[in-house]
Amino acid sequence: MRKILVIGYVWPEPNSSAAGYQMLAILRAYRQQGWQVAFATPAQKTDHMVDLANEGISSHEIRLNSDCFDDYIKLYQPDILHFDRFMMEEQFGWRVDLHCPNALKILDTVDLQFLRGARHEAHKANRALNQQDLVSDLSKREIAAILRCDLSLIISAYEMDLLINQFKIDSSLLHHLPFLVDFTALPSTIKTYEERQHFMTIGNFRHAPNWDAVLYLQSIWPLIRQQLPQAELHIYGSYPPPKATALNNPKTGFLIKGWAEHAYAVMESARVCLAPLRFGAGLKGKFIRCDDGANAECDHVDWC
Repeated sequence: MRKILVIGYVWPEPNSSAAGYQMLAILRAYRQQGWQVAFATPAQKTDHMVDLANEGISSHEIRLNSDCFDDYIKLYQPDILHFDRFMMEEQFGWRVDLHCPNALKILDTVDLQFLRGARHEAHKANRALNQQDLVSDLSKREIAAILRCDLSLIISAYEMDLLINQFKIDSSLLHHLPFLVDFTALPSTIKTYEERQHFMTIGNFRHAPNWDAVLYLQSIWPLIRQQLPQAELHIYGSYPPPKATALNNPKTGFLIKGWAEHAYAVMESARVCLAPLRFGAGLKGKFIRCDDGANAECDHVDWC
């Protein structure tokens, strides 16, 4: 049986973020194709991580800058290496080349980190993004990782176009892979508009664009409450820090709910999903649009 080793930036948390959902979907796709799959990461274990053993996937804790990884990969000898974000390729790619020189290397960018960073800098400066923003140390590192790998998974059509037409990356090195949606897991019926109430938003609080969106919502929520005095805004997301929970205000209906075990359930209970994302990259799970059973794309790929 051919073997795949996925080196993750974090443990997969499908109920905490769209990136975690996508990672689990990819792992399952590998298993469905008959591969032996192992997942390794230097990240700390979490309360919300998926049980990989139940998925038939072995898991291993590895360390940065440690020869123990060399011993592990020499023993496992994978046919394919899948790097979750370019930082993992930077850390472990050269060790893979040393001990598994014939292994195929796949980079899952998740979203282009340098694009997100450039948009963040432009947002902080209160100006439009310009081409110079894209030429940064981060873009050099990420593109170098793309060029070192045999194939890179790109989640948005916008990012495909950016890499091919502006950075002149050969299209043969890139594969457009939007969200892999399990349509069997989607509810067959949903609540009517009349059965729903209030506003909601959702997003991992550790993700800078999501935290910025919460702060922006705090500033515009009083304007909404002026028009709808009984309305509430339910804010969901994993890992809310104390600065977030401190914003909880029942008197104004601005409610920090924290982690949602079932995102579908909280979304279908609300009338409106508010997501004022002012910077970011890739695609956003809260904006998924599924057409005719195809892979899920985003309605606003030009900015999200």
